[in-house]
Amino acid sequence: MGDAGGGTMRRRRACSCSKGDFLPEESFRSWGNYWGALRETPARLRDRVLSRSLETTELHEVKAQSGHEMKRTLTWWDLMWFGIGAVIGAGIFVLTGQETKEGAGPAVVLSYVVSGVSAMLSVFCYTEFAVEIPVAGGSFAYLRVELGDFVAFIAAGNILLEYVIGGAAVARSWTSYFATLLNHDPSDFVITVHSLAKDYNELDPIAVGVCCIICAFAVLSTKGSSRLNYIASIVHILVIIFIIVAGLTKANTQNYTPFAPFGARGVFKASAVLFFAYVGFDAVSTMAEETKNPARDIPIGLVGSMVVVTVAYCVMVITLCLMQPYDQIDVDAPFSLAFKAVGMDWAKYVVAFGALKGMTTVLLVGAVGQARYLTHIARTHMMPPWFAKVNEKTGTPVNATVTMLAATAVIAFFTKLNILSNLLSISTLFIFMLVAVALLVRRYYVSGVTKPADRNKLIICISLIVGSSIATAAYWGLSEHGWIGYVITVPIWFLATVALRVFVPHARDPKLWGVPLVPWLPSASIAINIFLLGSIDRASFERFGLWTALLLLYYFFFGLHASYDTAKESAETRGKAGVKWKNVEEGHVSSTTHAGPGSEAPAIPST
Repeated sequence: MGDAGGGTMRRRRACSCSKGDFLPEESFRSWGNYWGALRETPARLRDRVLSRSLETTELHEVKAQSGHEMKRTLTWWDLMWFGIGAVIGAGIFVLTGQETKEGAGPAVVLSYVVSGVSAMLSVFCYTEFAVEIPVAGGSFAYLRVELGDFVAFIAAGNILLEYVIGGAAVARSWTSYFATLLNHDPSDFVITVHSLAKDYNELDPIAVGVCCIICAFAVLSTKGSSRLNYIASIVHILVIIFIIVAGLTKANTQNYTPFAPFGARGVFKASAVLFFAYVGFDAVSTMAEETKNPARDIPIGLVGSMVVVTVAYCVMVITLCLMQPYDQIDVDAPFSLAFKAVGMDWAKYVVAFGALKGMTTVLLVGAVGQARYLTHIARTHMMPPWFAKVNEKTGTPVNATVTMLAATAVIAFFTKLNILSNLLSISTLFIFMLVAVALLVRRYYVSGVTKPADRNKLIICISLIVGSSIATAAYWGLSEHGWIGYVITVPIWFLATVALRVFVPHARDPKLWGVPLVPWLPSASIAINIFLLGSIDRASFERFGLWTALLLLYYFFFGLHASYDTAKESAETRGKAGVKWKNVEEGHVSSTTHAGPGSEAPAIPST
């Protein structure tokens, strides 16, 4: 009985959660320790702002926090289909109708080109990082290495927001096309509750059910998810080919007049929203840790999938605008109802089926990617380490997957697509801009190698590139007909990029695969991403600001102290082994700070 009871007790403990799973750090051991940590917030914040992780730390120490290794089972073929499956979904099948009818007209194809160029520039930046630092953290890990803990955390919060909102938007679009497939109006399966606020009162229970099913697939196996993804993606590609071929048989070139009824401003405003259609490729970079040969597989998978997607998008929107006048295109299910309008009513079922397949793969790849982001963030203890656990049997981060999809389901249940798409574009463009800045820092700055004068030149050049890009975007947003501002801001961006190329020496060359045309390509990525940000509405920026404020509150009260204690513990461990702190992270943990009353931190060598 004693043995049996003990076994039962042991099993119960193994399945339960304790405070140690969420807040195991020294600062949270007691209220006294916590108040002591809060008093030291300024010193700790300075340390975390100035601290930069090392690649070896991300590749070994941080990864070891999960307890079990993720299985390396993916090839470039898997990554390419993951990329196609991650991107082609709600953006092309839903937002195309909204932005064609209300934003750009037939010139929406130019909007897709602008968004595609911006996305491709970001793909190059992501690819170099993913090859050099193949971990599950994606852009969070890259920013932590190059721009430091604090910037990485702000980006991390927006990465998680991006995935939750993106998944919610796709889940709601799934419901619209499912209704069309069953010969109902797109909004028939949504429950309207008039007592709730506008834009949050159309409840979508089907979206919640879809999220639950996707969660089950995502936690079982990454390789199994990959097989399901590329089977579904092949079906999806066949449906896209059908849309193009069948749609062009009903083409009417008169529908292309007028081509740009909303002018250039409409084209760029639409491109900012339609950037949502390219979101998802960054999820592929989080799978680098599970890739057999990252140096070969990641460039082929990422770049190859983005080329396929961009070409497919442009041809699809050209076909749509040739089939139907732009002002008659449906905003909820544009392709399905366009076929109905030209007398091919039966074809709308094929389109709806293909759209559902595409959205399903987007949800699946998003679920896999977002869980790996949260896993790596939790490995650094900026989020509770409970989320970092990898299941020994499945080799997948079950806790992170279930949590992220639960949040996605809640948002999808309440929130309309237009609210989600604008907020998603802000978070995504902001992160992609930071990754481009991080790439410039990576190429032109190495601690202990770059001279202080060259470091200062780099800071000035990057500040001018970012500042002139912000000024250009602001002028675009505030002045509808002016042009004098561009004569000032664009040359500043150009000259700052030239100065970076001529006067700042390269500090590091890529080991395996590198972005071409540095600094021009990442500088252009910064400029385009910021310019597109200037085309997004004010209300979305207000929501973005509110989310960032909430992130900062969490960071100052929890994330800062947890990550500080983790870095200090790592330094102490290495110090006992005779390894200097600078080999763990660039930066220092001051020997005068304390984890709490009565617990003095030992002196730690600083850089």
